[in-house]
Amino acid sequence: MAPGNGSLVTEFVLVGLTEHPDLQLPLFFLFLAMYTFTVLGNFGLVTLIGLNSHLHTPMYFFLFNLSFIDLCYSSVFSPKMLLNFLSKKNIISYQGCLTQFFFFCFFAISECYVLISMAYDRYVAICNPLLYNIVMSPKVCFKLMFGSYLMAFSSAMADTGCLLRLTFCDANTINHYFCDILPVLQLSCTSTYVSELVLFIVASISIFVPSLTIFISYGFILCSILHISSTEGRSKAFSTCSSHIIAVSLFFGSGSFMYLQPSSELSMDEGKISSVFYTNVVPMMNPLIYSLRNKDIILAMRKTLSRRKFQ
Repeated sequence: MAPGNGSLVTEFVLVGLTEHPDLQLPLFFLFLAMYTFTVLGNFGLVTLIGLNSHLHTPMYFFLFNLSFIDLCYSSVFSPKMLLNFLSKKNIISYQGCLTQFFFFCFFAISECYVLISMAYDRYVAICNPLLYNIVMSPKVCFKLMFGSYLMAFSSAMADTGCLLRLTFCDANTINHYFCDILPVLQLSCTSTYVSELVLFIVASISIFVPSLTIFISYGFILCSILHISSTEGRSKAFSTCSSHIIAVSLFFGSGSFMYLQPSSELSMDEGKISSVFYTNVVPMMNPLIYSLRNKDIILAMRKTLSRRKFQ
C-alpha cells in the first residue's frame, strides 16, 4: 500500500548540496570535519557537566540541554548527508523522510526555546542577582525545559501533519540535502495552501517570539551592564553577551530567511546555503561560543583529565 493520503510516491531522491561531481569529495571531508567537531564538542560538554558537581547550576543545566539537543539535531541529517556525498543516487523512503523531518523540527524548535531559557537565566543573574536562587530554582528550571520540549513536540507534530496530508503523484526529486518541508511542498500535486499557512504560523511562533524575547532580555541585560562601575566587569559582561547574540542571530536569522517567506519566492539553492548555517554551523559553534571561553568549563576539563590521569 502506498503511504500518505493517496500518495503514489514511496521514496524520494535527494539532490544534495550540489550536483557538481568535482565538489562531492571536498564537501564530504569538510562536512565530516564539521560533524566530528560538533559531536566531540557537544558530547564533551554533556559529559563534563554531568561529571562535575560544581557545574550543576541553572546556567549549566540549560547548557547541558543545549549541547544534548545540538548533538541529536546534527545527527538527524549529517550521517545521511555525508553518505549522499559518496553515493551516485541518494534515495530516502517516504517513511524515512517523514521521520527525518519530524526529528529535525523537534530538535530545532527545542533549541529555540532553550535559548529563551538561557537568556532568561542570564537576565535574572545580572538584573536580579539577589533573587537568583529563588527565581531560578530547580523546579523552575525543569518546568522551563519541559515547556521547551512540549512546545517543540507540538510544533513538530503540526509541521509533520502538513506533509502527511499532501499527495505526491509522480515527482519525487527533493532539491535539498535533507527532507525539509519547503522543497517537499513543491513536489505535491495537490494544493499546499493550508500546509504553507500552518508552516508560516508555526515558524513565526518558533522563530519570531523566541528571537524577540531573547533580544529584549539582552536589552535589559545591557542596560544593567552599563551601570557596572568596574571597567573590567563591563568588558567581561559585554564579551559574554556579544557571543550569545552572534550565535542567536546566526541561528534565527538563517531560519527566518528560509521559513518566513512564501515558498514560491524562495530559491532552493539560496535556501540550501541558508540551511547550512542553522543545521551545521551553529551546532558546531555553540561549544566554542558558550563554553570553551568559560573558566568553569576549562577548570572542569582539567579536573576530569586529572582524575583520569591518576586512576
